[in-house]
Amino acid sequence: MEDAGVGWIAAIIIGGIAGWLAEKVMSSNMGVLMNILLGIVGAIVANWILGLLHIQPLAGWLGYLITGFIGACILIFIGRAIRR
Repeated sequence: MEDAGVGWIAAIIIGGIAGWLAEKVMSSNMGVLMNILLGIVGAIVANWILGLLHIQPLAGWLGYLITGFIGACILIFIGRAIRR
């Protein structure tokens, strides 16, 4: 996260936005706290997956938002698959 030039407060805000966007796209119904967690953890998961694929993620706020969104969508998908 620090490599992307995003501090902790910004990570919470961007994570919340990424989680909220993923919630809307995936037609999920979660609260604000869960959106923030999904966005932040999703960014970590997506960065890990991109690292395995040798893909350099985008830097800065926009890159963190996109990565968080993709990771949050992946986490929502996995959560749904486990519940079924």
